[in-house]
Amino acid sequence: MHLKIKNRAGQIIFIVSTVFFAYLAVLDPAYIDQRIESLSLIYRFQIRNLISKPNVPENITIVFVDEKSLKEFGRWPWSRSLQAKLIGKVLKDNPKVLAIDILYSEAENKKSDGEMAKVLEPYKDKVVIAHEFEVPLEQPEEKDVPQGPEPPDYFFDNELNVKDLKPSKFIKPGIAVGIMPAISEVGQNAKLGHAYNYKDIDGKTIWEFLYLKYNDGYYPSLSLQTARIAMNISNEKTILYRGRGIALGDRMVPFYPKGGKMLINYLGGGLTFHHVSAADVLKGNVEKNIFKDKIVFLGTSAVATHDIINTPFTANMPGVEKNATVVENILNNRFIEPPYHVVAIAVVLLTGILFGLVFSRMKALRASFYSILTILLYLVIAQILFTYYGIRMNIIYPLSNMLIIFTGTTITKYFLEERKAKEIRAMFSSYVSPKIVEILINDPEKAGIGGIRREITVLFSDIRGFTSISEKHSPEEVVAILNEYLSAMTDIVFKWDGTLDKFIGDAILAFWGAPIIQEDHAELAVKCAMNMTAKLDELQKKWEAEGKPRLDIGIGINTGEVLVGNIGAVGKKMDYTVIGDNVNLGSRVESLTKKYNCRILITESTLDKIRASLASHKIGHVSVLGKERVVVKGKEKPVGIFELLTLEHNIGSTIVECKDSVVEMKEK
Repeated sequence: MHLKIKNRAGQIIFIVSTVFFAYLAVLDPAYIDQRIESLSLIYRFQIRNLISKPNVPENITIVFVDEKSLKEFGRWPWSRSLQAKLIGKVLKDNPKVLAIDILYSEAENKKSDGEMAKVLEPYKDKVVIAHEFEVPLEQPEEKDVPQGPEPPDYFFDNELNVKDLKPSKFIKPGIAVGIMPAISEVGQNAKLGHAYNYKDIDGKTIWEFLYLKYNDGYYPSLSLQTARIAMNISNEKTILYRGRGIALGDRMVPFYPKGGKMLINYLGGGLTFHHVSAADVLKGNVEKNIFKDKIVFLGTSAVATHDIINTPFTANMPGVEKNATVVENILNNRFIEPPYHVVAIAVVLLTGILFGLVFSRMKALRASFYSILTILLYLVIAQILFTYYGIRMNIIYPLSNMLIIFTGTTITKYFLEERKAKEIRAMFSSYVSPKIVEILINDPEKAGIGGIRREITVLFSDIRGFTSISEKHSPEEVVAILNEYLSAMTDIVFKWDGTLDKFIGDAILAFWGAPIIQEDHAELAVKCAMNMTAKLDELQKKWEAEGKPRLDIGIGINTGEVLVGNIGAVGKKMDYTVIGDNVNLGSRVESLTKKYNCRILITESTLDKIRASLASHKIGHVSVLGKERVVVKGKEKPVGIFELLTLEHNIGSTIVECKDSVVEMKEK
């Protein structure tokens, strides 16, 4: 009953959990994938760098307006004239592209703004300057966004070519609702890219919005614009496929269709890239041609001068270094591929089946071992794919499914198996030794309490002349000596792993071969009988010394098939016992010990079972003496009866077969 309940509970947990997480894998909600799932990336990044740290690119250099620069040239922001001088010195070294992560959304004065325009104008096709969009924290639906202020004409020169404009619930661009463009002196003399930094639920920036939609146009990020120029790709050959990625000529930059976000593959902590101080550039204290044919970023890193980026490696990375990382990812194809829905669903289903249908049928300890091993193996595989191939396996859905099934089935097993263990302990503790009880608790199927047919060996023991002894002594004295005897004999039955069926007055019924299977059941019964008679000799000496009456016993042993199980009135009185002709035969054989004036009689079926043990000396120093072949009521074939005697240790065992004569066994 309880095993069925346990299986049913485990199946419910397995089915509900697996279906639920497979359904989530199909929907792949943005909140879970890009917020909860992304939390696991922090550890994957850090473990990756412990295993195989990426190389620092040689073709990217950052010019930092750092603490040294502020000390030598004054507080930030510097005058636009000084910034123009810095930019001019970098551009004269002929970099491949200069990305300026500084905002110029407000005019300073005509003179300084004119100086900036004069510096930029000759290099307008190789300079990218940041601008800002106003992006709401909660992204609205495209249809719900009103038209914003019209940007200046030069802003449209940066607009992306777009394909796949068909609406889809799986394709949702990042939406901007306002704009702060660069002033005309800057915007007309450079390319523009937005500098929006999206922060995750835990404040980390691991996503790059490669483009943002504003009104009816789609505009690139500072990093994307910089990578395009570095690759010498024209704006006409830069095509946005909203459902796939952004094509830079023949190269596709993948992103997540919901939001057009690219997962940033950070190389390490802050100051990972080659960098120089703006002060050194202004003073000419840098190597000649240090920026030649390089991708150069200009930004701030001094305290309180820059936007602080919280990454998987550091909580204080300058925003300009994040932009440099995105460019490095694009140029070197160092992309982290998004998890494929089909793979995530397949993994959820396969691990669910493994945990729900395979591990749930194992013992708790073994199931726990294989469950934990499988979870660790999946995490290791996911980390290897991430480290060496840039593949991001989904962690949350499969891991949650495995943990819920494992935890649910373990708890179910614990409570139901504890209940089952209590029942088994209550049922069998008075029948068998604690050793056998533990075996049954660990494997309840061995109990066979529902009733089974099995070959066993039964032992009947009875006290001779007990009625006469009872008449000659007080009840208290009789009970005391009987309890001492029965207690000693019970200990011996348990010592030899026997099942104590019952006390029938002064008689004992025990058997071997149930509830657990014992291949050597006949051998154990015979050894128990020999131990019982040896113990009785000790008790007789003790009783004689105490002036108490001597008890003597007869033991009958038989082997054969019986019906064993819980038998009685359901809900009232149930006993784990054995019934059948072979049980009756054991009782009748015990009664013959009086006739032959011996202590132990066994049947030929028991002898046949122990012949090999006698030959190999597993049962040693005994004499097996055949008495007669008797006819038992209800059976046609005569049964051989043998006396079992214990010999001295220096005498070998012997067997004397039964006489050919046949006598009829009378009813007891």
